[in-house]
Amino acid sequence: MRMTYLVLARIIAVLIVVQAATIAWAVSGVFTWVVEGGNTLDKSVVEGWDAEPPTFEGALGSGLHFFFIGQAAIPLAGLLLLIVAFFAKVPRGVLLAAVVVVLIAVQILLGINSQGTPTFGLLHGLNAFILFGATMAAAMAAKNAGAADEAPAPVA
Repeated sequence: MRMTYLVLARIIAVLIVVQAATIAWAVSGVFTWVVEGGNTLDKSVVEGWDAEPPTFEGALGSGLHFFFIGQAAIPLAGLLLLIVAFFAKVPRGVLLAAVVVVLIAVQILLGINSQGTPTFGLLHGLNAFILFGATMAAAMAAKNAGAADEAPAPVA
């Protein structure tokens, strides 16, 4: 179970990196769509996004960031990490997994509410780094616990 814990923590970390890359791809695509394509990003485009999404390069990154990775894959992996933590026998493993789950919840709330409060967008970006650090701490705890188990017994 310790290996499962380690893998889940690393998967979350990788998903956070992909999350950052997809939103950068989307924002870059929007700027290119506006500046080079002469298009206009206004309220009607944003409100009609679901029914008629823009066709700029990187538009897929927006959906991946918001829905697939941000509101499905990462939360699911976080919940699995917390469940596995109870059986993995990783020192501080349950605590670290609980911190990861709380940070994921905070991340989702900040992202959802950042449209009306841009400061939340700033905190959303900052929290992503904190969440990444927490997942790496969880992974290191599992890795170190496994290394301690495999160390040879001291000779008396």
